[in-house]
Amino acid sequence: MLVFPQFYQISGAQGVYFKMQANSVIGPKGQDIIARDQATMATAYAREYPLVMSHAEGSQIWDVDGRRFIDCMAGIGVMNVGHRHPAVVEAVKKQIDKFWHICLSDFYYPEAVELAEKLQSIAPTGGDSRFYFGNSGTEAVEAAIKLAMYHTGRDQFIGFLGGFHGRTLGALAFTGSKTVQRAKYQIGLRVHHLPYPNPYRPLLNTSGHASYGDAILDYLENVIFPTIMSPSDIAGIMIEPIQGEGGYIVPEPGFLPKIRQLCDKHGILLIVDEIQSGVGRTGNWWAIEHEGVQPDILCFAKGIASGLPLGGIMARNEVMTWSPAAHGSTFGGNPVAMAAALATLQVIEREGLLEQARETGEYLQDALVELQGRHPSMGDVRGRGLMVGVEFVKDRQTKERAADLRTAVVDNAFAEGLLILPCGHNMARFIPPLNISRDLVDEGLHMFSKAVAEAEAKHL
Repeated sequence: MLVFPQFYQISGAQGVYFKMQANSVIGPKGQDIIARDQATMATAYAREYPLVMSHAEGSQIWDVDGRRFIDCMAGIGVMNVGHRHPAVVEAVKKQIDKFWHICLSDFYYPEAVELAEKLQSIAPTGGDSRFYFGNSGTEAVEAAIKLAMYHTGRDQFIGFLGGFHGRTLGALAFTGSKTVQRAKYQIGLRVHHLPYPNPYRPLLNTSGHASYGDAILDYLENVIFPTIMSPSDIAGIMIEPIQGEGGYIVPEPGFLPKIRQLCDKHGILLIVDEIQSGVGRTGNWWAIEHEGVQPDILCFAKGIASGLPLGGIMARNEVMTWSPAAHGSTFGGNPVAMAAALATLQVIEREGLLEQARETGEYLQDALVELQGRHPSMGDVRGRGLMVGVEFVKDRQTKERAADLRTAVVDNAFAEGLLILPCGHNMARFIPPLNISRDLVDEGLHMFSKAVAEAEAKHL
């Protein structure tokens, strides 16, 4: 194995678009693939570390040089039942032996109906729901935007700072996590962003309010509505029930029900983005269920089909009022992805993975809190289920962000054999498969502790 230093970085008009850390370990086969990748792939790809994947099984990944990793990123929250689960593999093979494409926008097939019926049985929207299937999370968000405008006849929206909803232009109008994601794009959709209720880093003055969430809602009702946006012009409020890319922020209890009440008061649709937090990730089918809130539209993707391209929305019958051909997709709802999704949901149910996500998530958070006592850079540990983040700071009293230290932790973890991901400005996140074993969690925690200690020695 070779240590591959500062291996590709270009700065200039296009920005810095390749990031490799000095202690990343890459073998010769990996080096060859990465060099060929540099010569052919779009410069927009921002790789976190030089993982060149060969194969995977369950919660483990091997690179092309035979190095083994514990997977605590799950393809960015996608592989909820682990890599190559036998039931999903069998469902995909069975479907491929029958057919693998017919346009759902124009024709019918049983796999689509079976998946919709299964999703209907676990939908948090209340009453009978209908489903639209696309290929990805950002397509799901685009569909939700269009449906909200179509149903209400309105064209303005409320989003939240730190939110990530995708990179197509409609979804990008809501995305507020990094300026690089929006730079140089002309965005026409009118979206006003509110602070997300982050109790660790409140942006608004909470004096005179019972909670930070109340301060945000007061700001919306008594500042934004009278001066910038009339509620009668707002089609929807889009919110992640737990912010993902923005920093794994869990809102205070009661905030989401109050958002629901505000929407009902003004005839605004509540759109919940469950692309990362859904499909069992937090220990319930949907994170919104922890607050007992029924959304008008819910966006899903990522973990729904174990890595095959599938996303979509669900909405109550009275909300999904599209006329035929008002929206559609040639490839959306691909039958192979549908078969994988149905098998994925059945595995989660049959193997009790909702309960396992809750239990393993509590175990992981408790262990990280224990590590926090030994590592001063770990300012906050938060999350729900197996959606857990650690915020790194230079000083716990001032909460000064330690972004460089966080980046070193993620890279050190990769060098140790643990795959985690950054999020927010200074967060590292754990999003392993829901069925990861305790042995692998313990091994990964040991690697993480070493990664943090090494980063603290250099950056604190």
